[in-house]
Amino acid sequence: MTDAHHPAPVDFGTFVLSLGSSALVHLGEIHHPDTDQAGENLLLARQAIDLLAMLEEKTQGNLTAEETRFLSDLLADLRLKFVEKAGDATARPRPAMRPAGG
Repeated sequence: MTDAHHPAPVDFGTFVLSLGSSALVHLGEIHHPDTDQAGENLLLARQAIDLLAMLEEKTQGNLTAEETRFLSDLLADLRLKFVEKAGDATARPRPAMRPAGG
């Protein structure tokens, strides 16, 4: 039974999914569970993606085929979403800068 008092046991898949969910929240793809609001923070999204990439590198050869595929597919999806969001951020018009004193 899984509830607030008896959470599901943590295994590699749930750990990876947790980091991936964090990245999706920071990419603005899903709502934050506490605030129920979406918002972007590309620096934190990149940090979560980098953590997953480090985990992939450090666990190479020690995962099951299913775990390897899950982590690899998740990283590919997150990286694509990050590139799309980062591209959108740089393509947005910036407000015109006003000269000092004017």
